[in-house]
Amino acid sequence: MIRSIGRSILAMGIAAGMASAAQATQGVTDEEIVIGSNGDLSGIFAAFNVGAIKAAQQVFEEVNEAGGIHGRKIRFVVEDHGYQVPKAVQNFNKLVNSDQVFAMILNLGTPHNIAGFPIMASKEVANVGPLTAARQMLEGDIAFKYAGFSSYYDQLRAGVEYLAGETGAKEVCAMYIPSDFGLEIQQGAKEEAEELGLTWAAETTHKPDEQDFVGSIQKLRDAGCDIVATALGVRQTIVAFGTAKKLGWTDVSFIGSSAGFNTAVAKVPEGVTEGYYAAAGWVDFEDRLDVPEVKEWADKYQAFAGQPADTAAQLGYSAAKTLVMALEAAGEDLTSESFRTAMEELKYDDVVNDVPIDVGADHQGGNLIIISKIDGGKWVEVGRVDPSESN
Repeated sequence: MIRSIGRSILAMGIAAGMASAAQATQGVTDEEIVIGSNGDLSGIFAAFNVGAIKAAQQVFEEVNEAGGIHGRKIRFVVEDHGYQVPKAVQNFNKLVNSDQVFAMILNLGTPHNIAGFPIMASKEVANVGPLTAARQMLEGDIAFKYAGFSSYYDQLRAGVEYLAGETGAKEVCAMYIPSDFGLEIQQGAKEEAEELGLTWAAETTHKPDEQDFVGSIQKLRDAGCDIVATALGVRQTIVAFGTAKKLGWTDVSFIGSSAGFNTAVAKVPEGVTEGYYAAAGWVDFEDRLDVPEVKEWADKYQAFAGQPADTAAQLGYSAAKTLVMALEAAGEDLTSESFRTAMEELKYDDVVNDVPIDVGADHQGGNLIIISKIDGGKWVEVGRVDPSESN
């Protein structure tokens, strides 16, 4: 009887230990790894998210067809928050606590990611390659946070410095959504202007669904702005810049961050957006199709997705490739700790995005800042800053 009780207690202890291990490594079984994504597939930044999800799905399908990662197939669960923070919180709760994802990629939106951090952290869910370049993605405890490229703040500082040198600009302004996203960009532009001894002349704030910019453009024009930093939605960026042109305001430079660096902005008919600048963390693929690996990737994506590759697809590919490489390096005993070790040791050349990736202890994948201008309906690189060279 005593032996029977002892064996029962031992069995219960083993079961409890197995349950504890399973809980610590949620989303991982002998057969699969569950990966989640919480983005904007229907709102103002859908142009950055739809193609990204398709590119990630392509990477995961190729991995699964090749036998998976250490015998485990990737199951990808995607939710749409439509750029609404309450919906994003609801989705994070579902993905983390119901779907029990192991890690997440391509979570879009600065305030949306910030709202989701406590939920992800509670289950040690890694946030890989979020579709936002805000510095907040790597603030506080960064144990499970991994940024893909350079920050909005650094991008705008580099962009304002570049334009001031090229054009002799003296008056700097901004148009932005006054959220964590917009404030990050406004702060970068303003602080760089002040450091260069330029005048911060004016700024206008906008709602995410705003589409009439006549009054704002007239205000900025009257203020004598030479540079206008923008932190708006994709369609808003197009409309605002087009409005300035329509009103005949052409002796000014408009520049966005990576949030404005999108194929849809470059492809507006009749050259509406020709001359618009963006400072981002990667190089647009379209002007580099003479690179065999870039051409091969673009062709494979189009065959898979049934549509041409775009900026979003570049970001989806990069995040998914980074995730897969870390999962493979983490080994068969996949835990949040083994994944973090693998991520921090990850170093490779991202040829499709033309950026060296070195995650390291700071969890910042790429540091380059690429300044591009729309020329002939595509993004063309005009400047490059490597912050590591100035350190």
